[in-house]
Amino acid sequence: MADLLTGLTVLILVYVLIYYTLIKGSVCKSPAVLKGKTAIVTGGNTGIGKATALDLARRGARVILACRNKQRAEAAVHDIRRDSGNSEVVFMQLDLASLQSVRSFAETFLKTEPRLDLLINNAGLIGPGRTADGFGMIFGVNHLGHFLLTCLLLERLKEGGASRVVNVSALAHRRGTVDFGILSSHKDLVTGQSTLQNIQAYCSSKLCNVLFTRELANRLEGTNATCFSLHPGVIQTEIGRHLSLWQKIVTIPIAKLFFLDAEAGAQTTLHCALQEGIEPLSGRYFSNCAVQEVGAKARDDAVAKKLWEVSERLTGLA
Repeated sequence: MADLLTGLTVLILVYVLIYYTLIKGSVCKSPAVLKGKTAIVTGGNTGIGKATALDLARRGARVILACRNKQRAEAAVHDIRRDSGNSEVVFMQLDLASLQSVRSFAETFLKTEPRLDLLINNAGLIGPGRTADGFGMIFGVNHLGHFLLTCLLLERLKEGGASRVVNVSALAHRRGTVDFGILSSHKDLVTGQSTLQNIQAYCSSKLCNVLFTRELANRLEGTNATCFSLHPGVIQTEIGRHLSLWQKIVTIPIAKLFFLDAEAGAQTTLHCALQEGIEPLSGRYFSNCAVQEVGAKARDDAVAKKLWEVSERLTGLA
């Protein structure tokens, strides 16, 4: 029994050491107060998005939860209002898997909201399927929907003072690729819908996030608006809700032990949204609340520009 207790103690100590040295991330230290400012958080009803929205609400911002599921979003609005003491938290319908829904959201927002200071493109998923417009679901939601949303709101962002766009990417971008031939022929980043191809599509969509941010920074040069992409850490969220049962059985116990919670996962998003003095780093990629280098494919300006142009055509902007 003594040996067993000793062994368990050692395992616990090793886990704590790993957690606090390798897994647990940095904390956003910005004291920013956001009274009078407006923020949009896509996917703000759960996970990192909800934690981000709660923090912004506590700082006094008017927070728009841009979500697909009305019931879950309204429950999140109730929670955030209660926990922040801020009644300026509202739900607006947005389904990133439908370009028409993105356009309707933008139209409603521009008619009803006089300003936009922060656009947090947080929503994301990994799983099979096609969007309403026939694109691969992962590509359509993680990149294309956010691309269109940002472009439609860009003028309103430019009108404000020191506005920011924050794109939640992932370290997985290093494993991503953008093959424009496949994109043209399959309306997707991969050629099929197998589990391995879905994982590859996710990695590639995260590369699109970084490339999009890079080109967006070029187009925002000379304005008051800046943009950043980031890796939030390895987070225990609902991003894998579309995974099969056996995949969840494998991943959930690991997530419970080793992944960060949503509050910790929101810290780098908040750093990019709020930290003073990082404006000269517009277009850069952050992790653990600090600027980091990206993979070689994410530094290719020619690919970033082409992805922008192709995305304009796919969304009907060009």
